[in-house]
Amino acid sequence: MKQPLGVILAGGLATRMGGGDKTLLRIGGQTLLSRVIDRIEPQVAGLALNANGDAARFGTALPVLPDSVGGFVGPLAGVLAGLDWAAEQGADSIVTVAGDTPFFPCDLVPQLLLAAEGQDYPLALAATPRDGDALKSGGRANRHPTFGLWPVALREDLRAALQGGLRKVVLWTDRHGAGEALFPVGPFDPFFNVNTPEDLARAEALA
Repeated sequence: MKQPLGVILAGGLATRMGGGDKTLLRIGGQTLLSRVIDRIEPQVAGLALNANGDAARFGTALPVLPDSVGGFVGPLAGVLAGLDWAAEQGADSIVTVAGDTPFFPCDLVPQLLLAAEGQDYPLALAATPRDGDALKSGGRANRHPTFGLWPVALREDLRAALQGGLRKVVLWTDRHGAGEALFPVGPFDPFFNVNTPEDLARAEALA
């Protein structure tokens, strides 16, 4: 399979931060967006940003993809916008990352590709252990639905699901037997994201 394209999901409303674009907040002298780009760009064949409204505010050379389903229906709308863009590029798949999560793993893409091996479609979500060693005793992982590998071949299925009212990512991924790429939690969760001013202060300390 060809190396996937990357899509940074930044189409949310950031209500817990008082609105605006979380990706333009700064930690350690860099915007969250620039930190996310630095992490994902080496792992993918090309990169775009999913966001709504005036693209110029991001000051980026990346293609900016608005949701292809209106009404801020959640991250699956951004996934679909990314899949539509990838189809135009002749790509097989995309990997999505959240624009407010600056410390995600530097081996995200290869681990997602491994998790999808042997499946009908390259579909997998990132996950972390929910309770330390719980997975060894059959416990479930904590899935991170904005960090996933998504097949272009299922984009019309996803479009129909969204138009039918589906909003929850894992309901759709479970329907298609998505794999899980399990990542360890070290001193902190690598999928820690900035939702509140307190989170921003914590991210600044971690940076």
